Amino acid sequence: MKFVSLAFALLLGACGSPATAPTPAPTPTPLPTPGCGVTSVGLTPLNDLVSGSYKGEPGGLYPGRTNSHPDQPAGLALARAIDPRDANGAPDADGKYALVSIGMSNTTQEFSAFKTLADREPGKDPHLVIVDGAQGGQTASIWANPASACWGVLDSRLQAAGISARQVAVVWLKQADAGPTSGWPAYAQQLKSEIETMLQLLKQRFPNLQIAYLSSRIYAGYATSTLNPEPYAYESAFSVRAVIQDQLSGLSGIDYRTGQAPFVAWGPYLWADGTRPRSDGLMWACSDLSSSDGTHPSASGQQKVANLLLDFVRTDSTAREWFLQ
Repeated sequence: MKFVSLAFALLLGACGSPATAPTPAPTPTPLPTPGCGVTSVGLTPLNDLVSGSYKGEPGGLYPGRTNSHPDQPAGLALARAIDPRDANGAPDADGKYALVSIGMSNTTQEFSAFKTLADREPGKDPHLVIVDGAQGGQTASIWANPASACWGVLDSRLQAAGISARQVAVVWLKQADAGPTSGWPAYAQQLKSEIETMLQLLKQRFPNLQIAYLSSRIYAGYATSTLNPEPYAYESAFSVRAVIQDQLSGLSGIDYRTGQAPFVAWGPYLWADGTRPRSDGLMWACSDLSSSDGTHPSASGQQKVANLLLDFVRTDSTAREWFLQ
């Protein structure tokens, strides 16, 4: 996906002091007053932007200004092929298959809440094992390094859940980096590249991985730090869409048809413009975000994402094939 080269209005992060950086950096444009007063940043959710654009980029979750996957039949076929397997990966009617989360602190907080709901869902397939592989502080650039310790932690969690590498079938991936400062479109392109590297690594480690559902960030207008504020949170959706576009284009390295990566599709799209409801009614109140930084979800925010993810796996045409019995 080609990002247009437009100037990014919010340059974040401080440069070094004059003692270590004699050439002064450009003065950043001040952020809006942070905290609960920022109930909207005036941006349109990507799923509601199908007839509009953002900095030259068209709206819609998928290429072509649509919210439907252009290759949905292929995803459906792969979802229907997900079956229980034994530890060696052979089909086994008494075996298991796993849904695993990959991401940073927000991801593990939200997925932990989802797992609690999903494990007691009456219609859940009894062969499905849900494993939270996401880890606090383990951001996109860390996961994109195959030597990072996060991969070993993931292996330990799978082992504790009784799941082998050949039983991992589905991934929910939600990622970002801490303190991005490079602006648009540079950071969106960086995150896209990191996600694509993660998808390659996941397929190498988990050969029977069929589908990866991607989600972008929740609202960050209440942020009180530069951890991952707006518009970076909003713009992460364009990184996700760019990954899908690259796969649809047959880009070498992430083509599911050649076994280089899993099939990639949107999971639940989580961003809404603060208290301004999007078309389906989703909003983010300040109370849904942690009072410590306005960036991590509070208990209510975690539950909100968990409900969205549960609704997704129960109703999405591909996800319900493997989630429901």
